Amino acid sequence: MERNHREEHYVARVGWLRAAVLGANDGIVSTASLIVGVAAASGRAEVLIAGAAGLAAGALSMAAGEYVSVSSQSDTEAADITRERAEIAADPEEELRALAGIYEDRGVPPALARQVAEALHAKDPLAAHVRDELGIFEHTEARPLLAAGASALTFAVGAALPLAAAALAPEPQLSLWVTSLSLVFLALLGAVGARAGGAGISRAVLRVTFWGAVAMAVTWAVGRVFGAVMV
Repeated sequence: MERNHREEHYVARVGWLRAAVLGANDGIVSTASLIVGVAAASGRAEVLIAGAAGLAAGALSMAAGEYVSVSSQSDTEAADITRERAEIAADPEEELRALAGIYEDRGVPPALARQVAEALHAKDPLAAHVRDELGIFEHTEARPLLAAGASALTFAVGAALPLAAAALAPEPQLSLWVTSLSLVFLALLGAVGARAGGAGISRAVLRVTFWGAVAMAVTWAVGRVFGAVMV
């Protein structure tokens, strides 16, 4: 009896998951830190203006940064593929030996490695070299627009959370409310990101909340110092 064997691997989510988690984390941490820092030296109106500006600037910055970074990776991958295509066309036998050598280095017996390399060359030599020589796979291929969109959207969502907390919290305890709720948001983000990526939840939660707390504490201290100096 035949069965269709299909496995779902977490690595297929690497491209968009990394950008999404990075965007949401930066949105929460940077906006919450900005709000806490401004709140240490001024009132709610200034806090909301600074937070809204931080949301817009951060989302666009994340999108631009991700797009430029991932585009550079995509350009490098495309250049390597073009070079590999030319090498296969110029000396297919040498490229066949190189591919067989890769399989031998992984522990495949020489005769079998040669047989596998010949079979793959007969079907699609470029695909075989891109995968096994260059290490470029479909699920890890650079996608600039996807990374930029995921980062911008999740940054905006993440930044909106501490901004909403700042708008609704009692003004005398604004910093405390924003800090506390932002740490809760970060913990939830860490848990969701770890679950989506198949990783351990407790370690991810601890990592994001610790560094988020450090960022907010430092920014609050800076706000207090400059607030005192400017008065």
